[in-house]
Amino acid sequence: MPEQKVVLVRHGETAWSKNGRHTGESDIPLDDYGRAQASALEPVLAGHQFELVLTSPLKRARETCRLAGFGDRAKVRPDLAEWDYGRYDGLTSAQIKEDRPDWSLWRDGGPGGESPHDVARRADRVITEIRGVPGDVLLFSHGHLLRVLAARWLGEAASSGRFYALMPAGRCVLAYEHDQPVLQHWNER
Repeated sequence: MPEQKVVLVRHGETAWSKNGRHTGESDIPLDDYGRAQASALEPVLAGHQFELVLTSPLKRARETCRLAGFGDRAKVRPDLAEWDYGRYDGLTSAQIKEDRPDWSLWRDGGPGGESPHDVARRADRVITEIRGVPGDVLLFSHGHLLRVLAARWLGEAASSGRFYALMPAGRCVLAYEHDQPVLQHWNER
Protein backbone atom coordinates (compact mmCIF):
# COMPACT_ATOMS: atom_id res chain seq x y z
CA MET A 1 0.00 0.00 0.00
CA PRO A 2 2.85 2.46 -0.81
CA GLU A 3 0.58 5.34 -1.86
CA GLN A 4 -1.66 5.17 1.19
CA LYS A 5 -1.82 8.01 3.70
CA VAL A 6 -3.27 7.62 7.18
CA VAL A 7 -4.43 10.86 8.80
CA LEU A 8 -4.53 10.75 12.59
CA VAL A 9 -6.61 13.29 14.49
CA ARG A 10 -6.52 13.67 18.25
CA HIS A 11 -9.79 14.86 19.77
CA GLY A 12 -10.19 18.50 20.70
CA GLU A 13 -9.60 19.95 24.13
CA THR A 14 -11.53 18.76 27.19
CA ALA A 15 -11.53 20.13 30.74
CA TRP A 16 -9.25 17.24 31.71
CA SER A 17 -6.80 17.52 28.79
CA LYS A 18 -6.46 21.25 29.53
CA ASN A 19 -5.45 20.37 33.11
CA GLY A 20 -3.11 17.52 32.16
CA ARG A 21 -5.29 14.83 33.68
CA HIS A 22 -4.99 11.30 32.29
CA THR A 23 -8.31 10.71 30.56
CA GLY A 24 -8.67 7.07 29.62
CA GLU A 25 -12.03 5.39 29.91
CA SER A 26 -13.66 8.41 31.57
CA ASP A 27 -16.01 9.67 28.88
CA ILE A 28 -15.30 13.39 29.11
CA PRO A 29 -16.90 15.65 26.45
CA LEU A 30 -15.16 18.41 24.54
CA ASP A 31 -15.20 21.84 26.13
CA ASP A 32 -16.16 24.95 24.13
CA TYR A 33 -12.62 25.46 22.86
CA GLY A 34 -12.40 21.76 21.92
CA ARG A 35 -15.59 22.06 19.88
CA ALA A 36 -14.14 25.09 18.07
CA GLN A 37 -10.92 23.14 17.40
CA ALA A 38 -12.92 20.22 16.01
CA SER A 39 -15.03 22.48 13.78
CA ALA A 40 -11.85 24.12 12.45
CA LEU A 41 -10.73 20.72 11.16
CA GLU A 42 -13.64 20.50 8.71
CA PRO A 43 -12.25 22.79 5.97
CA VAL A 44 -8.78 21.28 6.39
CA LEU A 45 -9.99 17.70 5.89
CA ALA A 46 -12.92 18.35 3.51
CA GLY A 47 -10.93 18.27 0.29
CA HIS A 48 -9.37 14.88 0.98
CA GLN A 49 -10.87 11.61 -0.25
CA PHE A 50 -10.86 8.97 2.50
CA GLU A 51 -11.66 5.37 1.72
CA LEU A 52 -12.28 4.62 5.40
CA VAL A 53 -12.99 6.76 8.48
CA LEU A 54 -12.68 5.23 11.94
CA THR A 55 -13.28 6.68 15.40
CA SER A 56 -12.84 5.76 19.02
CA PRO A 57 -16.10 4.98 20.83
CA LEU A 58 -15.43 7.70 23.42
CA LYS A 59 -17.57 10.85 23.06
CA ARG A 60 -14.66 13.32 22.82
CA ALA A 61 -13.34 11.53 19.71
CA ARG A 62 -16.78 10.91 18.21
CA GLU A 63 -17.73 14.57 18.73
CA THR A 64 -14.48 15.72 17.10
CA CYS A 65 -15.23 13.40 14.18
CA ARG A 66 -18.78 14.75 13.83
CA LEU A 67 -17.76 18.41 14.05
CA ALA A 68 -14.99 17.80 11.51
CA GLY A 69 -17.67 16.61 9.08
CA PHE A 70 -17.19 12.83 9.17
CA GLY A 71 -19.72 11.65 11.74
CA ASP A 72 -22.02 10.10 9.14
CA ARG A 73 -19.19 8.05 7.58
CA ALA A 74 -17.21 6.98 10.63
CA LYS A 75 -17.13 3.45 11.92
CA VAL A 76 -16.51 2.98 15.63
CA ARG A 77 -13.51 0.85 16.60
CA PRO A 78 -13.06 -0.01 20.29
CA ASP A 79 -9.34 -0.54 19.57
CA LEU A 80 -9.06 3.25 19.05
CA ALA A 81 -10.15 4.02 22.63
CA GLU A 82 -7.60 5.77 24.82
CA TRP A 83 -5.15 3.90 27.04
CA ASP A 84 -6.91 2.47 30.10
CA TYR A 85 -5.03 4.18 32.95
CA GLY A 86 -6.79 2.10 35.60
CA ARG A 87 -6.52 3.73 39.04
CA TYR A 88 -4.61 6.66 37.53
CA ASP A 89 -7.55 7.79 35.38
CA GLY A 90 -8.29 11.42 36.21
CA LEU A 91 -4.92 12.08 37.85
CA THR A 92 -2.10 14.25 36.56
CA SER A 93 1.42 12.86 36.20
CA ALA A 94 2.51 15.13 39.09
CA GLN A 95 -0.15 13.64 41.36
CA ILE A 96 0.87 10.10 40.43
CA LYS A 97 4.55 10.85 41.04
CA GLU A 98 3.79 12.06 44.58
CA ASP A 99 3.13 8.41 45.49
CA ARG A 100 5.29 6.75 42.85
CA PRO A 101 8.20 9.02 41.81
CA ASP A 102 9.68 6.51 39.36
CA TRP A 103 6.40 5.86 37.49
CA SER A 104 6.36 5.97 33.68
CA LEU A 105 3.24 5.28 31.66
CA TRP A 106 5.46 4.12 28.81
CA ARG A 107 7.14 1.46 30.97
CA ASP A 108 4.60 0.68 33.70
CA GLY A 109 1.17 1.35 32.22
CA GLY A 110 -1.75 2.07 34.51
CA PRO A 111 -2.34 -0.05 37.62
CA GLY A 112 -5.56 -1.96 37.12
CA GLY A 113 -5.58 -0.79 33.50
CA GLU A 114 -3.46 -1.49 30.44
CA SER A 115 0.23 -2.10 29.96
CA PRO A 116 2.16 -0.68 26.99
CA HIS A 117 2.02 -4.18 25.48
CA ASP A 118 -1.80 -4.20 25.73
CA VAL A 119 -2.07 -0.86 23.94
CA ALA A 120 0.43 -1.97 21.28
CA ARG A 121 -1.73 -5.02 20.52
CA ARG A 122 -4.73 -2.77 19.93
CA ALA A 123 -2.70 -0.41 17.75
CA ASP A 124 -1.36 -3.35 15.76
CA ARG A 125 -4.91 -4.57 15.05
CA VAL A 126 -5.85 -1.09 13.75
CA ILE A 127 -2.72 -0.99 11.57
CA THR A 128 -3.51 -4.43 10.14
CA GLU A 129 -7.02 -3.24 9.26
CA ILE A 130 -5.96 0.03 7.64
CA ARG A 131 -3.14 -1.54 5.64
CA GLY A 132 -5.80 -3.68 3.99
CA VAL A 133 -7.68 -0.60 2.74
CA PRO A 134 -7.02 0.42 -0.91
CA GLY A 135 -6.89 4.13 -0.19
CA ASP A 136 -6.42 6.78 2.44
CA VAL A 137 -7.74 6.40 5.97
CA LEU A 138 -8.80 8.94 8.61
CA LEU A 139 -8.65 8.06 12.32
CA PHE A 140 -10.12 10.04 15.25
CA SER A 141 -8.70 8.97 18.58
CA HIS A 142 -6.66 10.04 21.62
CA GLY A 143 -3.19 11.32 22.43
CA HIS A 144 -1.50 8.30 23.97
CA LEU A 145 -3.19 5.72 21.73
CA LEU A 146 -2.20 7.64 18.58
CA ARG A 147 1.37 8.02 19.84
CA VAL A 148 1.59 4.24 20.29
CA LEU A 149 -0.02 3.72 16.88
CA ALA A 150 2.57 5.96 15.23
CA ALA A 151 5.41 4.12 16.96
CA ARG A 152 4.02 0.75 15.86
CA TRP A 153 3.52 2.05 12.29
CA LEU A 154 7.25 2.76 12.23
CA GLY A 155 8.08 -0.68 13.64
CA GLU A 156 9.06 0.70 17.05
CA ALA A 157 8.10 -0.47 20.53
CA ALA A 158 5.03 1.09 22.12
CA SER A 159 7.31 2.91 24.57
CA SER A 160 8.72 4.98 21.68
CA GLY A 161 5.40 6.82 21.69
CA ARG A 162 6.84 8.89 24.53
CA PHE A 163 8.81 10.84 21.89
CA TYR A 164 5.72 11.94 19.91
CA ALA A 165 3.88 14.65 21.84
CA LEU A 166 0.43 15.27 20.39
CA MET A 167 -1.72 18.29 21.21
CA PRO A 168 -5.54 18.35 21.27
CA ALA A 169 -6.91 18.56 17.71
CA GLY A 170 -3.43 17.80 16.38
CA ARG A 171 -3.26 16.19 12.94
CA CYS A 172 -0.61 13.75 11.78
CA VAL A 173 0.03 11.85 8.58
CA LEU A 174 1.53 8.40 8.37
CA ALA A 175 2.59 7.35 4.89
CA TYR A 176 5.22 5.48 2.91
CA GLU A 177 8.49 6.52 1.35
CA HIS A 178 10.23 4.01 -0.91
CA ASP A 179 7.79 1.37 0.39
CA GLN A 180 8.86 2.03 4.00
CA PRO A 181 6.41 3.35 6.62
CA VAL A 182 7.22 6.94 7.58
CA LEU A 183 5.87 9.74 9.72
CA GLN A 184 5.15 12.39 7.07
CA HIS A 185 3.63 15.15 9.24
CA TRP A 186 3.24 15.41 12.99
CA ASN A 187 1.10 17.53 15.30
CA GLU A 188 -0.17 20.04 12.74
CA ARG A 189 -2.81 22.43 14.01
